[in-house]
Amino acid sequence: MKVKIITVGKLKEKYLKEGIAEYSKRLSRFTKLELIELPDEKTPDNASEAEKIAIMAKEAERILAKISEREYVMALAIEGQQFPSETFSQTLANATLSGYSTLTFIIGGSLGLAPEVKKRAHQLVSFGKLTLPHQLMRLVLIEQIYRAFMIQQGSPYHK
Repeated sequence: MKVKIITVGKLKEKYLKEGIAEYSKRLSRFTKLELIELPDEKTPDNASEAEKIAIMAKEAERILAKISEREYVMALAIEGQQFPSETFSQTLANATLSGYSTLTFIIGGSLGLAPEVKKRAHQLVSFGKLTLPHQLMRLVLIEQIYRAFMIQQGSPYHK
């Protein structure tokens, strides 16, 4: 199985890049990892609702262009399902058993994800009601993917 993480916006902070690189290295023993970073749209400070919808639509177009029909898609959204790490691990395992060769995660831009991206997803996932910077969420997500693989291996890492 291959894991793909599609994100909107450029990762800037060195400490986050280093953390993501570390977990990418750890994940390489379980799966091929592809990180896709898409440009975000500039959002004016006082953007109207119509401007926000247009911005999300442009970002959605870029995101959807990176997803094929054969991918199991999990989009991160505040209204998504929350579950413990063990259930997250089982969800990843089940996607593989269902015949999907690529498991794709999507982290949207600062305005979130357009409805068409959420509709394409097989599952909406939330890591809680806290608001985290999108760049930090990348590190949290990749660590949780690594944790899911370690759980599947019966590793004490999860303890």
